[in-house]
Amino acid sequence: MKRYNDLFDTVCSLENLCLAFEKAKQGKAKKYGVMLFEKDLECNIKQLHSELVNGTYKTSEYSIFTITDPKVRTVYRLPFRDRIVHHAIMNILEPIWISVFIQNSYACIKSRGIHGVLKHIKRDLKDVENTTYCLKLDIKKFYPSVDHEILKSIIRKKIKDTKLLNLLDGIIDSAPGVPIGNYLSQFFANLYLSYFDHWIKEKMKVNYYYRYADDIVILAPDKPYLQNLLKEISDYMTVKLNLQVKGNYQVFPTSIRGIDFVGYIFYHTHILMRKSIKKRFCRKVAKLNKKDLDPKAYKMRVSPWLGWAKHCNSKHLQKKILKK
Repeated sequence: MKRYNDLFDTVCSLENLCLAFEKAKQGKAKKYGVMLFEKDLECNIKQLHSELVNGTYKTSEYSIFTITDPKVRTVYRLPFRDRIVHHAIMNILEPIWISVFIQNSYACIKSRGIHGVLKHIKRDLKDVENTTYCLKLDIKKFYPSVDHEILKSIIRKKIKDTKLLNLLDGIIDSAPGVPIGNYLSQFFANLYLSYFDHWIKEKMKVNYYYRYADDIVILAPDKPYLQNLLKEISDYMTVKLNLQVKGNYQVFPTSIRGIDFVGYIFYHTHILMRKSIKKRFCRKVAKLNKKDLDPKAYKMRVSPWLGWAKHCNSKHLQKKILKK
């Protein structure tokens, strides 16, 4: 396996930091922290460059808050200058790390995402005989449970640049587990499970496997096979990754109930929108109907929800929504 060296200087170059600034700024140009950094952009970029090159850069203190929709999560937020550093790292490392990921890992990977999962499951469910049972599982408190030493050892399978590893180690150790909210966290989380993915596909020879972050779906022709596989997965997670499979795992026949995954319910013959998403969609429309909006503004407001709807069997729902 090829290991990469001499990456640190490229990560810390002024050119890469300027590119990272532009990426980190996207969609946040009016934020106070962004405007403050941009006010003296050249000086701030040079200061960041100097700290990185001299090895004096330290991750800033997090502001921590809790969100409750759709479920309770603790979110860690960093100042804008730290987000620039994360983007600078990913500008160089993203192609290297993506080369490790299998095609059946979808979260936070360009050109895959939710609709990549949808496309593949829809295709695979046509093989009715070999998709008659489903194993659905996720990992107990995945992000807070990521073991820093194991994560560092996984990173070292592809990276051997000492200076860059020291920078990454500092970011990893700046918060417990993998903090939700960090730009780098989504890649760390994917990387942490990437060799598990390879084990599933290459050693266990699982044909129909899909992973979105820590949510996993496996399809197979019989129930005992999936129950035995679940035990193997649980042992692997415990021994190799210091993780636990959550106790709410399910093994069920796909002919009786749909596969609830990435916001959709998958059946052999059709796909529906998850009920909770449909409810939020209808509540959003109900609020808009009380406002005096012209048709163009109305459609613009509901277009994100229509994006969900058009990928499943929701013709009548869309017709009702667009009736206005």
